[in-house]
Amino acid sequence: MTLIVSAAPPAERGSFAVPAVLTDIAYGLSLPLVLLLAWESSARFGWLPQQILPAPQVVWATLVELWSDGSLVDHTLQSLKRVAIGFGVGALIGLVSGAALGLLPRVRAFVWPVFSAIAQVNMLAWLPLLVLFIGIDEELKYVSIAWAAAIPVILATTRAITDVSPKLLELGRVLDFTPLQRVSSIVLPAALPSLFTGIREGLASAWQNMVIVELFASFEGLGYLMVWGRQLFQLEIVIAAMIVIAAIGLALNASLEYLERFVQPWKTEADRER
Repeated sequence: MTLIVSAAPPAERGSFAVPAVLTDIAYGLSLPLVLLLAWESSARFGWLPQQILPAPQVVWATLVELWSDGSLVDHTLQSLKRVAIGFGVGALIGLVSGAALGLLPRVRAFVWPVFSAIAQVNMLAWLPLLVLFIGIDEELKYVSIAWAAAIPVILATTRAITDVSPKLLELGRVLDFTPLQRVSSIVLPAALPSLFTGIREGLASAWQNMVIVELFASFEGLGYLMVWGRQLFQLEIVIAAMIVIAAIGLALNASLEYLERFVQPWKTEADRER
């Protein structure tokens, strides 16, 4: 006699299944909580001097004070304005230039070697030369941020277009598509995921470069707030500014990810089916 025991699904056994999103949130918060606990322990037991690593309560009080007097809002808005203008210009230049390099092989063969060499040089190395030609006013911030944003967008756009399957392009020729139809119906949908990757990298680069250029030459902005705190030997101001920079960077990246899912609904449906 054979005894067959069938295992009922978890829902039929009355067990509680934790949603995957809650598990992801728990994992995502675990490391920050561990780091915060280590930070608090260091301040409580004196592992590091307060002059080097202020206590979390001191940093929080500094954030509240900077928010209350309006200085944090003013510096943040100024930094966001610079990034919005610089990234907008840089992303537009990057998309147009990357499309030209990807769609026109002769242009790519002529420009790509020089562009690849320029892209290897960090933006920080170009700042002294830019200061000589532009000065240290707002134009320097906009140009450097736009430059930092354009490089990854150009790279991603060019590679996204050149990586489109030749079979898809051949299909467009067989169907007698016009060049505009091939770009809009074949090249753009196929290249869209890589394009968004480049735009996210460009925005991250623009946000990081904003901090660098404000550290280098600025009298307002989150980068300047860090310099001001260092000059006063008040590292709680520096850490507070770093926290705000990190939080805004995460929010900007999350916004682009949401926009990517909105623009590519087929990708979201495919992820759900997995």
